[in-house]
Amino acid sequence: MEGRFATRPPRGYACFIPLMHSLDLSHLGLTVPEVFRNSSTPLLYEHAIRHEPGTTLSSQGSLVAYSGAKTGRSPADKRVVRHPNSEADVWWGSVNRELDSRSFAINRERALDYLNTRERVYVVDGFAGWHPRHRLKVRVICSRAYHALFMATMLVKPTEAELAVFGTPDFTIINAGAFPANRHTDGMSSKTSIDLCFEEKQMVILGTEYAGEMKKGVFTLMNYLMPKKGLLSMHCSATTDPAGAHPSVLFGLSGTGKTTLSADPKRRLIGDDEHVWADDGIFNIEGGCYAKTIDLSPESEPDIYQALRFGAILENVVLDGGSRQIDFHDTSITQNTRGAYPLEFIRQARIPCVAGHPENIIFLTCDAFGVLPPVSRLNPAQAMYHFISGYTAKVAGTEEGVTEPSTTFSACFGAPFLVWHPSKYAELLAQKMSRHKVNVWLVNTGWTGGGVGVGHRIKLAQTRAIMNAIHEGGLDNAPTAPDPFFGVSAVTHIPELPDELLLPSRAWGDAAAYTATASKLASNFVLNFEQYKDAVSGEVLNAGPLCR
Repeated sequence: MEGRFATRPPRGYACFIPLMHSLDLSHLGLTVPEVFRNSSTPLLYEHAIRHEPGTTLSSQGSLVAYSGAKTGRSPADKRVVRHPNSEADVWWGSVNRELDSRSFAINRERALDYLNTRERVYVVDGFAGWHPRHRLKVRVICSRAYHALFMATMLVKPTEAELAVFGTPDFTIINAGAFPANRHTDGMSSKTSIDLCFEEKQMVILGTEYAGEMKKGVFTLMNYLMPKKGLLSMHCSATTDPAGAHPSVLFGLSGTGKTTLSADPKRRLIGDDEHVWADDGIFNIEGGCYAKTIDLSPESEPDIYQALRFGAILENVVLDGGSRQIDFHDTSITQNTRGAYPLEFIRQARIPCVAGHPENIIFLTCDAFGVLPPVSRLNPAQAMYHFISGYTAKVAGTEEGVTEPSTTFSACFGAPFLVWHPSKYAELLAQKMSRHKVNVWLVNTGWTGGGVGVGHRIKLAQTRAIMNAIHEGGLDNAPTAPDPFFGVSAVTHIPELPDELLLPSRAWGDAAAYTATASKLASNFVLNFEQYKDAVSGEVLNAGPLCR
């Protein structure tokens, strides 16, 4: 049931909106006149357009909303409360900056005080995770209808029966992002603060209205709780064959093709971003997708394009004022334009979003230097090494200030969302790989024949041929050769592809330039891994590049 306007609808209002479910928030100190709990999409559309300046509809029927000054996450402003019960578990440092409990309480009170100045707040109840034994009950309290619709999309939606017995949530997000943090509060680095307290089971948001902070806050919580149960939380996409068998998971940082390659017409989509590997298989954490929309077109991403209709949200895009047509190429607000939509909007989605144990794990990397093989088989130690490394390359033009390709390493392909040390996730991955006899592959979706400006990017059709061969078992007995710099077993023959593509040394025309470039990248791997060398075994440490 939804919130209400009054016991009778206002003059001229065409339909009656029933009374809301009763929900007492006084235990949090909230005394807002109206609480709209688990409201319908039409009501949230109406409230967003009526009460949030600039919010409108696109010609495709999606809600178009704007997040204000912050158009992306603020990782430097994330804080985790240091508490005796959890401090030994947390990987403290630049990813998890500590906050004391008093500052957390101050920020929470500041957020609640702001919400109490509003005429209305929105409450969303949902689940993190499709697995009935491992899911968490999450409650979101926010002042913007756009935020409520976003989280109603991204959480797994409960049934009416489940809502009736929802009870006390396992985790509560208090989003007062329109109100700034006090910079003079101990532990603050700016007017933005995203604070998590595992003991209080709460997250507080101040100073940012970017919706993705809520989504990643839930993922961070799962990254803490799941490993405590021996389950592996993963920043990856996942697919199965059309019959729901032969699952694969795809890890990869931004720009590696994770979303594109998981939207495969030959495969069923379990999810595009966040999963858990449990004792009985894998499951999606989320109920929706949150896709980048820069340069989106019906030709490039037909499934995502058609999903951005009524019920979806477009964030920070530019519209034609008259037609309300979306200009997906316009990045005048941000390059990080986004679309959120329910997973069932994808025609190839597998609902419920669960599957058996993966048969293939694929690490995607966009190597802009052109020295990693297009596809390599990894042994268990190499898999742990490359999982902890989480390598890709930034290409000139993708970020302000980037004028030439540069290396990027993000532990476990998702360092900003980790709680434990990366070795914890790598150990869980190794255990599950061994137990379930999983194949692990490193797939380069980047350059061949030279780096950017010399070689060319591997064609999408060629990468899809590699992916098809992996999924169909065509590479299980394929010939391989050890890479002279990275030691991985490069696949040397795939019937649909030219052999010279598969070995970088053959693809380059300048042998000396290839050797110099490969040596430099190998050295970067070794330098990056220095920070982990005391937390891994000698076998894993020696599974890195051969050139030191």
